[in-house]
Amino acid sequence: MVLVFTCIASLAWAQFGRGGFGGFFRIRPRFATADTFGHGFNYCRVMYTSNRREAGGQGWSTDYPDAERNFSKRLGELTKMRVSKEPTGEPNHLVVRLTDADLYQCAYISMEDAGTAQLSDAEVDALRRYLLKGGFLWLDDYWGEAAWDQWLHEMDRVLPATEYPVFDITPDHPVFRTLFDVKKLPQIPSIQFWRGSGGDTSERGEESAMPDFKGVNDKHGNLMVVMMHDTDVADSWEREGEDVRFFYQFSPDGYAIGLNVLMYAMTH
Repeated sequence: MVLVFTCIASLAWAQFGRGGFGGFFRIRPRFATADTFGHGFNYCRVMYTSNRREAGGQGWSTDYPDAERNFSKRLGELTKMRVSKEPTGEPNHLVVRLTDADLYQCAYISMEDAGTAQLSDAEVDALRRYLLKGGFLWLDDYWGEAAWDQWLHEMDRVLPATEYPVFDITPDHPVFRTLFDVKKLPQIPSIQFWRGSGGDTSERGEESAMPDFKGVNDKHGNLMVVMMHDTDVADSWEREGEDVRFFYQFSPDGYAIGLNVLMYAMTH
């Protein structure tokens, strides 16, 4: 894995080291159109309403859109999965609401900064149906106890813990070996925190000293929800072209766990 990502790192820095996909601006959400689907994998991000704001977070749009663009590009380079592309050749990425009919066109959906999410009853019902019909949910970049408690409350509304308990994903789980051999969930800070703190990785001090890797299984024992708490994996994708030191320290591990989870979702 190290050799593969060392080669990719050199290529990525050459491609994006002068700004690349950016990360310095925000664009309007990109919703699906009639001809969006059927051309390969589309990275689908959930738009939701936040009832509060976390330090450094931007709600549903945290790390948008460069995280999914870069991730999709690496997915196409490192696997045989066909990635949907724009006419320009750049990877497609989509924003979906949980109540959109297009949700079922997405085999895999992501939520960033999920510890600020407050779902409506309609969204709770829609997400439950999506997951129980075979969909897969990735959650990332929510830090500290308040964010964890808030998302756990929303998760219990969607999938009651009495029937679908949240559990620790341990290193012996197949998701650690789906594509790359990953030893543990990396703790990845935002690049702003990393720079401002002199290289620390825990954005909430002792409260977030160790990242949590949690999951929820379906009735067949397969993961249908993965929760990455006290880490910001998507920042290692979004910011891959901004700082060569940040890239080499965090992006190989971030891409490895991200690709492992996606490939698990697509094969189970």
